[in-house]
Amino acid sequence: MKFIIGTKAGMTQVFNENGICQPVTILKVEASRIAQVKTTEKDGYAALQVATGTKADNRSVKAQLGHFGTGVRFAREYRPMGTEVMPDLAKDTTYDASVFVPGDSVSVSAISKGKGFQGVVKRHGFRGGSRTHGQKHSEREPGSIGQTGLMRVAKGTRMAGRMGSDTVTVKGLRVVQVNAAENIILISGAVPGRKGTLVEVRGS
Repeated sequence: MKFIIGTKAGMTQVFNENGICQPVTILKVEASRIAQVKTTEKDGYAALQVATGTKADNRSVKAQLGHFGTGVRFAREYRPMGTEVMPDLAKDTTYDASVFVPGDSVSVSAISKGKGFQGVVKRHGFRGGSRTHGQKHSEREPGSIGQTGLMRVAKGTRMAGRMGSDTVTVKGLRVVQVNAAENIILISGAVPGRKGTLVEVRGS
């Protein structure tokens, strides 16, 4: 099963065998454990609940301690997609970063950086108005937002608002290096989120 969860530790650059420098994202992944096996007959869908990381028991609620048996930091579900076959893994099976090898194509999901309330130029890439024809303070304004016939602002109009903190999936990335001893995976390119963000890595 090529699925693991970890945290983003930052970015760096490495040189490949041809001497070409390429940017990579460092993912810190701890050993993962199958905490629950969900079946179609019992739960309505087939999935594996993967848990990783530890935390003090007094920082976990009793329901979590009863389910996981100990304090767990992160837990996510793995569901087969498309033609994927459900892995035949039993509960409490553990695995580490060695399930991936350099060259694997992966999809990465994480929550992007929060940017707060932003205008239309930054949020949607609007050009803004010109300074000609008497305009002084409207370089970054959205311009007209209404309509003559409807007499209202249409739903879905691109306007200023909260930006970031969205779940973003980047497909087609590649595993550059795997260090199972230090629980580190290097992924080509950039991965959404800040340092410490929870990242889901899935073979594609």
